[in-house]
Amino acid sequence: MSIDFLISVLENVDNPARVNRNKAANIVLAQPELIKYLVTVTFDVDNKLSIKAAWVLEWICTHNGIEHIVPYLTIFTKNISKVHFDSAIRPCAKICEHLATAYASKEVNLTQQKLSKNHIDLIIEAGFDWLITDQKIAVKAYTMNTLYLFGLQKDWVHTELEHLIRTKVVHESKGCKARGKKILELIEKH
Repeated sequence: MSIDFLISVLENVDNPARVNRNKAANIVLAQPELIKYLVTVTFDVDNKLSIKAAWVLEWICTHNGIEHIVPYLTIFTKNISKVHFDSAIRPCAKICEHLATAYASKEVNLTQQKLSKNHIDLIIEAGFDWLITDQKIAVKAYTMNTLYLFGLQKDWVHTELEHLIRTKVVHESKGCKARGKKILELIEKH
C-alpha cells in the first residue's frame, strides 16, 4: 500500500466522529505498513489532512495500543513541537500522555525500552510550550498529566509545572483549574 492510498482513506474521514476514526484506523491496522505514512502525513503540518491523520493516529494509540507509535518515536518527538493546527495538537498531546503513562507503568513494556532520554526531553519541551501558549483545555489537561508523569523521573519538571499551574493555569477555565489542582495534589504527595 502507498501513501496515496492512505490519503484517499483520510480524505473520507469527514469529521472526528468515533465511527469515522475507527473505520480509518481499522483500514490502517489491516495494512500496518500504512502507519509509517500516517505518521508522515501527521507531520505535514501545513496540510489540513494532517489533522485527520493525527485523529486516526491517536485513535490507534488509544484503542489498539501505544506500541504502534514506538517505531516512529524519533519522528514523533522531533516533530510534535511543529504541529500548529489546534485539531492536530490535541491528538498529539493525548499520544504524549499515553507514552508517559506507559513509561511510568510498573509493568515492563516496549515504551520503557524504546523511549529515550532525548524523546522524553522533546515531549517535555513541547508540553511546556503547550502550557504557556493559548491551547484548548484538553491539550493542557493531557499535558499537565504527561509532565507530572515524566516529572517522577526528572524532579525539575515538577518544580516548573507547579510554578506554571500556580501562576498561569489558575487564571484559565474551570477545567484547567480542576486538572491543575489535581496535579498539584499529586506533586505534593510525591
